[in-house]
Amino acid sequence: MTSIHRILNVCIGIFIFHGQTVMMAQSKTAACLITCGDQSRRLQAEVLDALPCKDTFYTITLDSNVVFQEMDGFGFSLTGGSAQLIMRLTPTKRKLFLEELFGCQRSGLCLGVVRVSMGASDLDSLVFTYHNVNTEDQDTLLRQFSLDRDTLFLIPLLKQILSIRPDLKIMASPWTAPLWMKSNRQSVGGRLLPEYYASYARYFTKYIEAMARQGIPIYAVTVQNEPEHGGNNPSMVMNASEQARFVGKFLGPAFAARKLDTRIIIWDHNCDHAEYPLTVLRDSFANPYIDGTAFHLYAGDIAALSQLHNAFADKNLYFTEQWTSGDGSFDEDLRWHMRNVIIGATRNWSKWVLEWNLASDAQWQPHTPGGCDKCRGAVTIEEDDIVRNVSYYIIAHAAIAAPVGSVRIGSSMSEHIPNVAFRRPDGRLGVILLNDQSANQTICLLHQDQQITLACPARSVISVIW
Repeated sequence: MTSIHRILNVCIGIFIFHGQTVMMAQSKTAACLITCGDQSRRLQAEVLDALPCKDTFYTITLDSNVVFQEMDGFGFSLTGGSAQLIMRLTPTKRKLFLEELFGCQRSGLCLGVVRVSMGASDLDSLVFTYHNVNTEDQDTLLRQFSLDRDTLFLIPLLKQILSIRPDLKIMASPWTAPLWMKSNRQSVGGRLLPEYYASYARYFTKYIEAMARQGIPIYAVTVQNEPEHGGNNPSMVMNASEQARFVGKFLGPAFAARKLDTRIIIWDHNCDHAEYPLTVLRDSFANPYIDGTAFHLYAGDIAALSQLHNAFADKNLYFTEQWTSGDGSFDEDLRWHMRNVIIGATRNWSKWVLEWNLASDAQWQPHTPGGCDKCRGAVTIEEDDIVRNVSYYIIAHAAIAAPVGSVRIGSSMSEHIPNVAFRRPDGRLGVILLNDQSANQTICLLHQDQQITLACPARSVISVIW
């Protein structure tokens, strides 16, 4: 039996341990998955017994009477470059890989969310939009709108994924508007010209409706990827007042007129400038059309998400991007992402958590000229070989512990053992813990009148199913 099958059998209460099948009794035993920074264990499954806790153990108390947000899920950004690499796998290998990621039986992680780009991101092999006309031929009604480029790789792949996971939620984000709508007429930087706000809102509605005709429902869109970063290729800058006006006077009304239920999400940038989304949400025209705010964490503190929640508790929060570098450390990336992205984002009200970039090749391709040239995919694909990298394990730990529909519950926080806990749809508890220390630790988990202990190797991540 493969390791992925052993992992998933834990989630349904059957665990293969040294070749023997063990049925888990929920009231007395639990199972855990362990990944160590030194890679000596990667999603290694173990059964835990209900051993007494001791005063010398780190104690984490779970409180299922205290509830927070319901999770839409964990997943990856499915860039155009990722789709290109995955579609080049042999049909058999591709089918097995997609079932591993999106399947909800014993053979899959049952990932519930993905993010795609509207037009090219910087991890496409070339820059394009869906309206690549001559800048003099502006065609403001977008009669020449076309998804042709996406029909090569992304759309066929999404259709195959949806055949496995029909209720997958897809978020789409633009990196740039069509170049003729921009102040500099270039793919890098520039602003959306006010005279084209209506045309750009039409661009969004045409995209959503064209994807729907392909059988691909777009659950949500963000207004602009990283609106304060104009140096990427492609990119476009948009300040808070511009975004508020575009959403409140053009994009929101265009969605309403077309009766689109696709959600509108603002910001989609770092945690160091919470005032930007707060400004947009305070706009009386924009606010009614906004579902929530998306964040990245290349700058700032993850607690910015709670700042938004405290100000606008009726709006949702999403964590939509964090990359790992091709020259990064498995150990350091594993621990930093688990502390800040998986545990940090969910403890600060995020309903989604996405790692950036599902797949790259061994040279961190494809990417646009000037795009990210060190973005390591969650998997590396070379011909028909797939190598699982640190982002794969980061998301797998979270998705297995907290499947779609899990609700975050209370858990006592420790600086040395960061953690987050969930009540799963199957009624069991899922707990994600990080031992960020250089020594092994024994941890006691308490829930009501039950307790379990677990040995946490140094610098390791543990997901517990209890």
